[in-house]
Amino acid sequence: MSTSPGYRLSAATGIHRGDRAYQQDQVEILPHHRVPGCALAVLADGMGGKSGGRKAADQVILTARQLFERHGALQDDPGELLKQLVLEAHLMIKLTAITAEEEPHSTVTAYLISPSRACDIIHAGDSRVYHFRGPDLVKRTVDHSFVQRLVDEGQIAEEEANNHPQSNLLTGCLGTFQDPPLTLHHIDRLEIGDSLLACSDGLWHYFTPKELGAIVHTLPPREASEMLVSKARQRARGAGDNLSLALVRIEALT
Repeated sequence: MSTSPGYRLSAATGIHRGDRAYQQDQVEILPHHRVPGCALAVLADGMGGKSGGRKAADQVILTARQLFERHGALQDDPGELLKQLVLEAHLMIKLTAITAEEEPHSTVTAYLISPSRACDIIHAGDSRVYHFRGPDLVKRTVDHSFVQRLVDEGQIAEEEANNHPQSNLLTGCLGTFQDPPLTLHHIDRLEIGDSLLACSDGLWHYFTPKELGAIVHTLPPREASEMLVSKARQRARGAGDNLSLALVRIEALT
């Protein structure tokens, strides 16, 4: 995708409507137009009936494009850009709600890889970012959801969360009356062989972190994305949600 001294970013996105009538996920990976080795991945899972969720997700992507266009990759603070992305998209979604028939909301997850190989991550809702080193999970974002709260409080096990009847209840997202959470995570330096995977719950719901790590490590990003989408579709057995992913791998220059 882009090169910088000592490494290149290899990237792919994947998206599928699942078994829903409407596609309300949106995903994009934006390479910096002036600085090699710098890229922003952003993913939004819209909610709010028919067109409402799609409008909300579109607003997240549009806001990301506008902010990243102005981003000075060598001097601007990436964490500040990500916070601005969450707050501005939240405000714009609330403004569109005034004219919308449905109440539009959206999750957001985004990661920004800097030329120094540092990486900043932000999210609101239950769309996730996984950081893998080779096939091993280093860290993932923690959902802003009701079932995550139950897990944190020790009321249910992590394994039970996926099939909990209230697994779709979010405690933080964009477009609600309440301000969204600004949960930032910083990685000092990505290593060669590291992968970053952003994905909506329509995808991660069907995989263990071990499976995700094995797939993103073994296959190039394009093939890994295709395999993740097709496996999620098989496992959904005709009851799948919209799903999307943005995968970037740090590779050595050959």
